[in-house]
Amino acid sequence: MDSEQIAIIGGGNMGEALAGGMVKAGHASRERIVLAEPFEARREHLKSDGYRVVEGGPDAVRGAGTVLFAVKPQDLGSALAQLDGEVSVADHLLVSIVAGVPTTRYTKAFGEAARVIRVMPNTPALVATGAAGVCAGGAATAEDLAAAVKMLESVGRAVEVPEPLMDAVTGLSGSGPAYVFQFIESLADGGVCAGLPRDKAMMLAAQTVMGSAKMVLDLNEHPGRLKDMVASPGGTTIAGLHALEKGGLRAAVIDAVMAASKRSKELGAG
Repeated sequence: MDSEQIAIIGGGNMGEALAGGMVKAGHASRERIVLAEPFEARREHLKSDGYRVVEGGPDAVRGAGTVLFAVKPQDLGSALAQLDGEVSVADHLLVSIVAGVPTTRYTKAFGEAARVIRVMPNTPALVATGAAGVCAGGAATAEDLAAAVKMLESVGRAVEVPEPLMDAVTGLSGSGPAYVFQFIESLADGGVCAGLPRDKAMMLAAQTVMGSAKMVLDLNEHPGRLKDMVASPGGTTIAGLHALEKGGLRAAVIDAVMAASKRSKELGAG
């Protein structure tokens, strides 16, 4: 048993993002990560990136200290069934990034003594700028939680929240990158509409979003105050903000977070 070996059950986008982020951050080497992926095309893709890849979960968890579940919610049942008798509650720390699934799903499968950490990460973990919510369940200890947070902070930032709030984390930061990508695309489209070449508009849009987010985090200022600093009386920015308000940007974003949070609860209940 290698406590530093990590088995990732599911080699899809999120599993690959976390594996890649941990490798880039130096938290784990490719040699210490084993991915279990049932689809041959994905296995070949992951192998081409230098990962150890197996077809089934049992081959991945043997010898691992941490088992990270990164499958779709509808595929979790079969993944858990595969690992029946393979998971040791003493030897394995179970980390789940499966959207909407409570920690009790794992204690029902492996017993109340199972050490379970539920996580909602996001895809920017691939470039070490992820945002994750985390909570402990089952017999997980403070040390288990700290180990999971350390792993997540190697690829971004992590915050502990009570488990009932994990669906809200899913709706906000879990699904949030897609909202931001759509905003960046729209911002670039606006630049093109105003006459900029597509490549320059996209670079300016992405850099603007990245820089603005960095100001919020690094300066520890409320975004409303930073917005007001840009919006001069009678200027261009306030005219643009007026257009966004007329278009219902705030309400649309709030509705998106609420809709994704609701769907997360539905997935957990199903």
